[in-house]
Amino acid sequence: MLSQLIDLTPVEQRALEKLEERQRPVRRGAVLQRENEGCSELYILRKGLMMSYVLLDDGSRQILRFLFPGDMLGVSSAVYQEAPETLAALSDCVVCPFDRSALSDLMVEHPRLAAMVLVYSQIERVALTDRLAALGRTSAKARVAALLIELRNRLRRVDKSVTTAFTLGLTQEEIGDATGLTAVHVNRMLRQLEEEGLIAREAGRVTLRDERALTRAANYINRYEGLDLGWLPRTR
Repeated sequence: MLSQLIDLTPVEQRALEKLEERQRPVRRGAVLQRENEGCSELYILRKGLMMSYVLLDDGSRQILRFLFPGDMLGVSSAVYQEAPETLAALSDCVVCPFDRSALSDLMVEHPRLAAMVLVYSQIERVALTDRLAALGRTSAKARVAALLIELRNRLRRVDKSVTTAFTLGLTQEEIGDATGLTAVHVNRMLRQLEEEGLIAREAGRVTLRDERALTRAANYINRYEGLDLGWLPRTR
């Protein structure tokens, strides 16, 4: 994922590959890391789709992020003795586990890669702030529309063949847990977007039919664009 934003040197590329030396399969529905339990490893998602979430006092689930191949998982857990969030697989996945000490070594030996970990953490933080603002201030329609655009954009970063159509890969309950809506409400909003000609749905795939209008309806901002990376440290 880092190579999509900066040109990596061969040395930096080898350093990242070293983090992916071990691979671990994770079956769909399995929990990789559980909230409030001890954690000592971080992961890079190599294949599949995962999510991070927290459980609320009433037993409901709030999905925080959807995670795609190339994402580094569990970074927030690196500064706590107990994991602040649960990581679970939404499809059959492959993850590459590595110890916290490996992240420490990476930061010492490759300061530009360390800075990029900070960059991605901030992108995620701002995107999560957008989601928080949307939950409190935007309509159900806008929340669902924004999530569809975000999923398509993230998938397109992984697979350049993705254009306006993509496989959703989420249940309406999962969309609801990410947007603060019930599954029934999500279904209603998807139908409304479809009736307005903004999207089309068929056999688990979604097509963004009028992306410009959908983006306006969602008040969506792509947080992977407009980055200023001129301050990054030079390579050693």
